[in-house]
Amino acid sequence: MNLTLGQILGGHYQIINSLGGGGFGKTYLAKDMYLPGNPPCVVKQLKPQSTNPQTLEIARRLFDTEAKVLYQLGNHAQIPRLFAYFEENQEFYLIQEFIEGYNLSEELTPGKQLSEDEVVSLLQDILEILEFVHQQNVIHRDINPRNLIRRQEDNKLVLIDFGAVKQISTQIINGIQSNLTVAIGTQGYLPSEQANGHPKLTSDIYAVGMIGIQALTGIFPNQLKTDLDTGEIIWRNHSSVSNGLGNVLDKMVRYDFRQRYQSASEGLQALKDLKIPTGVTMMVSPVAKTPVRPTTHKKAKKSVSIWRNVLILTVLFGLGTVGGLYLVNFVNSSNATDLYNRGKTLSELNRNEEAIALYNKALKISPDYFEAWNGCGKSLLDLKKYKEALDAYDKAIQLNPVSFEAWAGRGYVLDNLQRYKEAIYSFDKALKVKQNSPEVWNGKGEAQTNLQQYEEAIDSFDKAVKFKQDYYQAWYSKGWAEHNLQKYEDAITSYNKAIDFKSDYAQAWHNRGNSLISLQRYQDAVESYEKAVKFQPNNYNAWYSRGNALVNLQQYKEAIDSYKQVNKIQPSYYKGWYARGWALHQLERYEEALGFYQKALRLNNNDYIIWYNLGNLLYNLKKYEDAIASYNRAVSIRSEHYESWFSRGNALFNLQKYQEALSSYEKAIRYKPDYQQAIEAKQQVESQIKPEKLTPKAGKKSDKSGKADS
Repeated sequence: MNLTLGQILGGHYQIINSLGGGGFGKTYLAKDMYLPGNPPCVVKQLKPQSTNPQTLEIARRLFDTEAKVLYQLGNHAQIPRLFAYFEENQEFYLIQEFIEGYNLSEELTPGKQLSEDEVVSLLQDILEILEFVHQQNVIHRDINPRNLIRRQEDNKLVLIDFGAVKQISTQIINGIQSNLTVAIGTQGYLPSEQANGHPKLTSDIYAVGMIGIQALTGIFPNQLKTDLDTGEIIWRNHSSVSNGLGNVLDKMVRYDFRQRYQSASEGLQALKDLKIPTGVTMMVSPVAKTPVRPTTHKKAKKSVSIWRNVLILTVLFGLGTVGGLYLVNFVNSSNATDLYNRGKTLSELNRNEEAIALYNKALKISPDYFEAWNGCGKSLLDLKKYKEALDAYDKAIQLNPVSFEAWAGRGYVLDNLQRYKEAIYSFDKALKVKQNSPEVWNGKGEAQTNLQQYEEAIDSFDKAVKFKQDYYQAWYSKGWAEHNLQKYEDAITSYNKAIDFKSDYAQAWHNRGNSLISLQRYQDAVESYEKAVKFQPNNYNAWYSRGNALVNLQQYKEAIDSYKQVNKIQPSYYKGWYARGWALHQLERYEEALGFYQKALRLNNNDYIIWYNLGNLLYNLKKYEDAIASYNRAVSIRSEHYESWFSRGNALFNLQKYQEALSSYEKAIRYKPDYQQAIEAKQQVESQIKPEKLTPKAGKKSDKSGKADS
């Protein structure tokens, strides 16, 4: 099952949010409820593709083996520690250390070239970690910049994501354990033998070498060409590199794994043997051919006129080869420009697939055509093909590092990929070129909001509305950031601004209601929610919020009408069924309420509050045994819920099970020492138990037959 926000896993890991994942498993950020300060941790969830006994047994065995390996690897200071691993509901979970920091891709940005000293230092840092990993006879299989975290506390690199979940999942296909090793890795850092399912220790060496080349050239590995005859990477023409370091990197990324360094230790030694004097670099790269740039649309007419004259001169004076070369370049350039302009027109008509086809044709003619790469990125972004869009924008930025459009588009793509820190970096690059763009300021604010940097986000939204006063989306987003800072009055002011400029903005009306709820202005909140559902009748969240506001006003019948809408629009939303049951409960319509509680529990039987209130309802119906069973479920999910312990004690007291009732009251007091009702109930039950503990009179045996079971 997919884990939900707030869900408690394994008894004490509460899910905060999702970090991503795929078909086989997912990763979540959680907090450990059992430790002081509730420190964060990472939860990795494995979902076997089948739940038959044979599959689960194979998964269990592989999972146990992988967990032991991860535990051993966690002894290194630059590898996350494994805190726990367990099976729950036929799914498997790893709990690992959360590393605060940012990944290396934020340092290795397109067009940025590191010095040789910096590259050597970076490679040594990675190989020192890898040396330990390989000594454990473990192949990482997915070394790339996103799996290297620059730790905030000491600025050291930490190697993450050893792929245990992926490895276990992919070894089980339809309940059968596969003998093949599935190709896991990231395009560009993945050598041929690993892509064919046969990873070696040297496969990791290849990935480290590609990171070094990326750092030197500022070019992503999958954008480098390969020699068609040898399979070797062609990269030296993109960097001025000393012969020594160049040879080391060449050996690390050899096509044939037998020709690479056979261990991380060998690679480390080769780097240590280098003697690169500071500030002096031997230039060995060949002279790069200058690509022919296509003319832009604005200069096309002038270019046609010039090249028409060249053509005439060629024909009249027989300029031969030179004139012929110019003519070919001109024709190619003109054709590429025409294709680009047609693509741009189609893009403006939202015919993005057709636009991309024309942009690609232009790029086949002229691979360094910046405008075509940029247009391709925009169309791919509109189609929500984010990874392809990112590649296109990165290529555009390599060709034009100061392009506002490319940096801004890259920011929007990264925001959609939930890579928020990288998105902010791109937006900042765009704003350096064009500081007064309200859309980019808003995009930056959205990314900051997703990182919970609310104060910084508000500053960005203020800039957005400064440059565009009627920018209602920015006013709305500002209100949301202010709400999260508990500045509810300010939030309402911002939502009002959004509504002033767009009166039918349902989402703004809804969240305005939420801020009013926080100020306990329930009637105003109801009116705000009514506007939300007027403009968006199928917004079940707004109907649910309206019902909750009416409950606070004790208008239970009206609240039930709202919850009915929730049930109709979104039948799978368990909270809607529960809330409807609770409102009926308050009206003492117990039998009706019981049915809705049970519907909610069929959708989610892990919510302790529903079990608690179901227990209260059964208590009111004097079904004490059933009530106790519900309270037991509540405290099994959340053991510190003192109200469940107290109510359980009351039910046991009514069954005259005084010793068990006493134990429940004591649990309630343990979790809430000042719980006056539980203290008084404890005293009352003690008075019931005390006479039974009096010493029997002389000459008579103690008669225990009438005592309640303890």
